[in-house]
Amino acid sequence: MCGIVGYVGTRDAIPVVLDGLKRLEYRGYDSAGLAVIEREGTIAVRRQAGKLEALLDVIRREPVSGNIAIGHTRWATHGEPCQRNAHPHVGATGAIAVVHNGIIENFRALRKLLKAQGRAFNSETDTEVVAHLVEGFLEEGFDLVTAVREALTRIKGASAFVFLSKDEPDRLVAARLGNAGGLTVGIGEEEMFLASDIPAILEHTRDMIFLEDRQLAIVTRDGPELFTLSGEKVNASVHSIPWDPVSAAKGTYRHFMQKEIYEQARSITDTIRGRAQFGRGRVRLEGLRLARGEAESLEKVVIVACGSAAYAGLVGKFMLEALARVPVEVDYGSEFRYRDPIISRNTAVLAITQSGETVDTLAAMEEGRGKGARLWSIVNVMGSQAHRISEAHILMQAGPEIGVASTKAFTASLVDLYLLALYLAEKRKTLEGEQLHRAVDALGLLPDLVGRVLDHGDEYTQLAHRLYEREHFLYLGRGINYPIALEGALKLKEISYIHAEGYPAGEMKHGPIALIDEAMPVVVIATQDHVYDKMISQVEQVKARGGVVVALATEGDEAITGKADHVLRAPQAPPLLSPVVNVVPLQLLAYRIAVRRGCDVDQPRNLAKSVTVE
Repeated sequence: MCGIVGYVGTRDAIPVVLDGLKRLEYRGYDSAGLAVIEREGTIAVRRQAGKLEALLDVIRREPVSGNIAIGHTRWATHGEPCQRNAHPHVGATGAIAVVHNGIIENFRALRKLLKAQGRAFNSETDTEVVAHLVEGFLEEGFDLVTAVREALTRIKGASAFVFLSKDEPDRLVAARLGNAGGLTVGIGEEEMFLASDIPAILEHTRDMIFLEDRQLAIVTRDGPELFTLSGEKVNASVHSIPWDPVSAAKGTYRHFMQKEIYEQARSITDTIRGRAQFGRGRVRLEGLRLARGEAESLEKVVIVACGSAAYAGLVGKFMLEALARVPVEVDYGSEFRYRDPIISRNTAVLAITQSGETVDTLAAMEEGRGKGARLWSIVNVMGSQAHRISEAHILMQAGPEIGVASTKAFTASLVDLYLLALYLAEKRKTLEGEQLHRAVDALGLLPDLVGRVLDHGDEYTQLAHRLYEREHFLYLGRGINYPIALEGALKLKEISYIHAEGYPAGEMKHGPIALIDEAMPVVVIATQDHVYDKMISQVEQVKARGGVVVALATEGDEAITGKADHVLRAPQAPPLLSPVVNVVPLQLLAYRIAVRRGCDVDQPRNLAKSVTVE
């Protein structure tokens, strides 16, 4: 959602903040702005609706500079996307400026109260009430930190804030309430950074501190001081982030999504490295050191996730049940807390989240913890909220994923789920000896298999040219590849805006078959496995009704060539790992169709990379 960047140091802050905002564009936004304390001691604000280029045009016409600044990209929740609703927001006197990520649940009541005190509002946002609250406490004689503390005690809802004051021009004050909106402090030499996500400041530092719920940071060029909102000093851990700054840049690729698709052979290798002990039939998961007897006593795993991560969880259900013989439920994070799930201490609630900041998934984790469950996570971002609150975790090792539509994080999470299934299988003794060795060794095949898919490209471009004007697609899969049909359909609709549905193939005759005609392509995952004959039957049923079939088939399968209109190829993969290989052609197809339609692949309309508000 909204992006936040802050800087205090010896350099001109404007280029640093603008560059950070540029690196956060993948989060999705509809306006942008910044506030800077100029050298004469006044706060100058520049903001504009639209993309960052519109803000840059404003700054070119009305230049500003200074050594301390805050910036923001906004995704509208309260008030239309326009200049007056863009961040930063200031109070009536211009003494302070604030940027904000999240939702203030009681803002209407606060706005009414402040209006009754005679304060005039210039926007429709919930954020502006905080500016007026803080300014009111400053007028009573409080310093900035105390004024922020007093204001935030009156706020309800999960949010992150950064404040700037012309009367204390050497510092930024940042605070986090609840699980929405991550906030990171980056530590440099005689300069400090703030950001809502790591890539914004990775160019400048790898040493970072992550704010927890109800923590406040005072950030000067000499370093940060952390406190609880009640004023107790916090000794925070500094994390060294292993990502290479170059990995967050597009390089020679046209889009981040394209780059991330083609990084998957490497990201899968990184995910496996040091974990799968080939030749020994063992798996080592550094963040998942279970207590003695914990795996054996496990009665159920409940996977909570949203979007692509939820589909990964559906694949994980097959893996965990087949290898570890533990029952698995998969729940949308957004639904889990609104019922009364039956879980206990012998239940593991496993969250899957790329960012580690998805508010619905975090809420589901809190629901599980409140009911006494064990809390596990598969997460890509070290130091994120999901990572920190988990009792045990698996880091994806996928590196930064910038494109909104998940690709390499999806396949990395599938590999992590397989590793988890093997780890539990060994502990629970449901897989032993040669069987366990073969299952572990199968992981070693994946980078090459995925690389072989990525060696092909022209056929996707040609097929996209034929299909890009279609308005509806149907995706069919069966067994462990049914979730891949769901994911393939999601990728297409996310980035091309074509309506697409994923369906279990056996259910086609229970409704969707009525939609089949020559105008709607049907993408069928028909690789050679134990349900291959069933999938061929689905192809024949579609063709019998005049449908257009795009078949994903195994390399060397010529029998399907005469049955389908178009054939995409994937190498034969071990059955439980076939989703990792089979999803890649569907990613490539969606990407090429979206490009042919002229869509904004990396920043699809109405979508954000990390959904940090409910």
